[in-house]
Amino acid sequence: MLKKGYKIILFMLLVSFAFSCKYNKLLKSTDFDLKYKMAVEYFQKKEYNKAFPLFEELLTLYKGTGKAEDIYYYYAYTNFHMGDYILASYHFNNFAKTFPSSARAQECSYMNAYCYYLDSPEASLDPTNTFKAIDELQLFINKYPQSDSLDRCNILIDNLRAKLEEKSYKASMLYFKTQDYRAAIVGFKNTLKDFPDIASREQLNFMIVKANYLLAMNSIEEKKDERLKNTAEAYIKFIDAFPKSEYIKEAEDIYTNTLKEQKKKINS
Repeated sequence: MLKKGYKIILFMLLVSFAFSCKYNKLLKSTDFDLKYKMAVEYFQKKEYNKAFPLFEELLTLYKGTGKAEDIYYYYAYTNFHMGDYILASYHFNNFAKTFPSSARAQECSYMNAYCYYLDSPEASLDPTNTFKAIDELQLFINKYPQSDSLDRCNILIDNLRAKLEEKSYKASMLYFKTQDYRAAIVGFKNTLKDFPDIASREQLNFMIVKANYLLAMNSIEEKKDERLKNTAEAYIKFIDAFPKSEYIKEAEDIYTNTLKEQKKKINS
């Protein structure tokens, strides 16, 4: 039984070695038509790591020829399937510019934007690539308003904006939790301005009231009057917008305490 197992392992190693030798021979070959044929075969078999060096070499050799478009198309997708989205994006974009009359130009323009979408990090990380992805998707929509990919692009943009919305919301809440109430107020207002349809709109408006009150109560006397006034104004705005809010009781308590503090200031 053990002997049989060793024989199988030995056979597999020999096969692997034979294929490795064959591939190395192909890499050194000057038969470029064969290289192209094999590169496409490797691509179709999803052996992208083997297809990549072949397409990369052929890209230079066939530049300016009739095969250049096909090779570049495969090369861009090889980068994509290998997970190098930034490099793939560059090549998809360059393909569309190099072959603007190609039937694949629109597809590659979309793939350029889609690569940026895939490279967009989670909400807690630097949003630079998320903004870039939105820009690229919007550029595609503007350039190809009749494209079949239009609905897909809008869904992707919504997903990206949801990440930015989450980041903005969490950053504002973090300011509040760390008692940086002034920064929290600015953050809450900016989140509402940038994302007017945010699901937590009611909560954020209440948090503006609460943050203003806590800022006022932790202020020096010279700044307290103005900040109490800001609290009262934020409360009135909140009540007008959300008269049946789940936060109504807490908001009313804050307002009552604000009026008491203002009265105290007048009487002192």
